[in-house]
Amino acid sequence: MYENKSFEAMKSQVAELLTSDPKLHAMAIADTLGVTEGEVVMAFPDELVVPVPGENAKAILEDLPTWGPVTTIVHSMGSIFEVKAPFPKGKEARGYYNLMGKPGELHGHLRLDLVTDIALVSKPFMGQESYFIGFFAKGGECVFKVYLGRDKQRQLFPDQIEKFKQLKQQYLGEK
Repeated sequence: MYENKSFEAMKSQVAELLTSDPKLHAMAIADTLGVTEGEVVMAFPDELVVPVPGENAKAILEDLPTWGPVTTIVHSMGSIFEVKAPFPKGKEARGYYNLMGKPGELHGHLRLDLVTDIALVSKPFMGQESYFIGFFAKGGECVFKVYLGRDKQRQLFPDQIEKFKQLKQQYLGEK
């Protein structure tokens, strides 16, 4: 997604902005710097993000249905769409990874071949502990994000936090 020199400059700029305002969201930083959300997320300080090559998207997506209720977010033209439900099972057919959600769950057709980068992000959001898996296309465009779910008291599900940490550890071990 980046050249080394520009990536280091981006990491430095992102770190400065987060130091001055830790509550800043990746999209706000992207707007400030005139870059994509993916470029910002991948430049987060190392303690906030674990980058994963895009070819791992299918394996991650195949595991997500076992996690329970999550929040899937898609940004489009300044609008934000959310689905709060278990992530659906999928299968490959006709060049897509087809999501086959039950009624009330997410349905869709993903071009996994266009996912170049995945980010495992642990960053507080709106004053609360937050975790998400971001799927990004070439150039840093966000395809979608999956946030860990919350119960009725807005508490994260502890088993999901554990699965997220295991996923991070798996990909940290591959570095």
